[in-house]
Amino acid sequence: MIRANSILPATRTDIELTTADGVTLVGELATPVDRPPVATLICLHPLPTHGGMMDSHLYRKAAWRLPALAGVAVLRFNTRGTSSLRGTSGGSFDNGVAERYDVAAAIEYAEFHDLPELWLVGWSFGTDLALMYGCDPAVRGLILLSPPLRYAKPEHLAAWAASGRPVTALVPEFDDYLRPAEARRRFAAIPQAEVVGVPGGKHLWVGHSELILDEIVRRVAPESAPLPRSFDGPMEFGDASAYANRTVAAFAGKPLPDPTPGDAAPGE
Repeated sequence: MIRANSILPATRTDIELTTADGVTLVGELATPVDRPPVATLICLHPLPTHGGMMDSHLYRKAAWRLPALAGVAVLRFNTRGTSSLRGTSGGSFDNGVAERYDVAAAIEYAEFHDLPELWLVGWSFGTDLALMYGCDPAVRGLILLSPPLRYAKPEHLAAWAASGRPVTALVPEFDDYLRPAEARRRFAAIPQAEVVGVPGGKHLWVGHSELILDEIVRRVAPESAPLPRSFDGPMEFGDASAYANRTVAAFAGKPLPDPTPGDAAPGE
């Protein structure tokens, strides 16, 4: 049985990304042990001022499971100023502005290392980064988890609409910022966008990890979906208590940074 903290076999490499403005970002690339990857996830994490990081639980589980179960490579990293057990990235949080260079550095790294079928997977704040800065010719498509659409502007949605590339938004029924009906209205600006409402879901997807990983794999490696719930090979276990200070309760009452109109540069 695969548990929340199960770590399945993969080749895991600590990496560093260097941005165009000279910032060093820390991250990890997890690839299958026994075969070339069939697709690559570039993971953009939730808001770092509220506990988001490369080890946010869905991304940690993706890196621990998907190379072995689906043949999918997982590239995750800390955006500028963000810390996790892997370390702290240089620079400082820039409210979605200079983070454009972080997204570009991750895509460039994946291209340089010949990783196949690049998909951006954004979660919360990371979805805005993906929408604003991820419309790169190398990117196959977007998967958006709990998109709040707080920073992304109509011109960013228009760029994705014009690209014709697939965009999937997984939207929790009880999201704090954008619920399925409103998400469908706003994502109508991207005709090819698929908005999937998740009954019972909340913004942080606690209790929905398996469903979300299945939905991701269904789009990037459909032959491996749904994922098995057990694994016959070697398995290790991670420390599930390592981020006890990054829970929802730890940030209760802390105001979100306001996306100031005009702050974020237009997407390309």
